[in-house]
Amino acid sequence: MIFAVFGGDKRQARLAAQLKSDGHTVRAFAMEGAELPAEVIHFSEITRGAVSDADCVILPLPASVKRGYLNAPMAAEDHCIGEVFGAMLPGQIACAGITNDYMRSLAELQCVQLFDYYTREELLAINAVATAEGAIGILLQETDAALWQSRILILGWGRLGHALAPRLQAFGARVSVSARNPGDIAWISAGGFEPLDTRRLESRLGGFDILINTIPSLVLTADRLRELRPSALVIDLASKPGGVDFEAAKELGLKTMHALSLPGIWAPETAAAAIKEAVYNILEEDTGKG
Repeated sequence: MIFAVFGGDKRQARLAAQLKSDGHTVRAFAMEGAELPAEVIHFSEITRGAVSDADCVILPLPASVKRGYLNAPMAAEDHCIGEVFGAMLPGQIACAGITNDYMRSLAELQCVQLFDYYTREELLAINAVATAEGAIGILLQETDAALWQSRILILGWGRLGHALAPRLQAFGARVSVSARNPGDIAWISAGGFEPLDTRRLESRLGGFDILINTIPSLVLTADRLRELRPSALVIDLASKPGGVDFEAAKELGLKTMHALSLPGIWAPETAAAAIKEAVYNILEEDTGKG
C-alpha cells in the first residue's frame, strides 16, 4: 500500500518508519526536521501528483493546533490543512487525530473519506498508558522528594486516571482520585485509592504535595488554588485550555505545568505503533483495505 504521512511530531516520523518496515511505500510531507529512513521519500511540496495515488493519507495527532493549519512542528514552513485535502481525489481515505468541523467540511467538499483514529479505543488505551508514564517522568524530574509517601491527587477518573493511579501507587505514593459520578467514586474506592467528590474539593486540597488534572474543563479555580501549600506541584494533562487557572496560579507563586502531547515526547515509538494499529483497523473494518 501507499501511505502519505503528514506533519506532526516524533510520532509521525516513527510512524513513517514503521509503515516502511511493514513493506509499504511511504511518502512524508511537512517533516523537514525529522529523522526519516532513507527509504521514506520526503516531499517539500504538497502536490496532487504526490498524494492522489495514496491508499491512505495520515494526518498527525492532533491534526491541527491552530485553526486551518496542519500541526507540523518539524516542517520548514506552515501548511494549511486545505493544501492536504486539495491535493486529494474524491474517494481517497484520510485518517487524522482529533478532527474538527472545518476538516470535516473540507473532506466533504473534496468527497474524501475522513476517519478520526483518536476515537479508537485501542489507541486511546495505549495513549493513556504513555501519557501516564510521561507524567511520572515529569514528576521525577520536577520534585525533590521521592514519590514514595507523597500525597497525590488525580482529578478525573477517565482512561488517564485509570492508568495513572495504580502506577503512582506502585511507587508508594498515597493516591487520591476525584470524580463526580457515584459509580466512579465506588470504583476508585474499590481500587484502593481515596475517593473525593470533584464538586466538593473545598478545604480538602491543602494536604496534597502533587495535583494532576485530567479533566478538560476548569476544575482548579483561583479559590481552590489558594488552598494549596506553597510547595505543591500542579500538572495539567488535559487538552487546551485545560482545567487549571494558570493566571491565578502564577499570581499565587505556584509551580504549574501544562504538559501536552506526552506520548510524542516520552514514547514516540509506542505512540506511533498505536496510531499504526488504529489506522490498519480502520482500513480493514471501514474500507475493506487492510
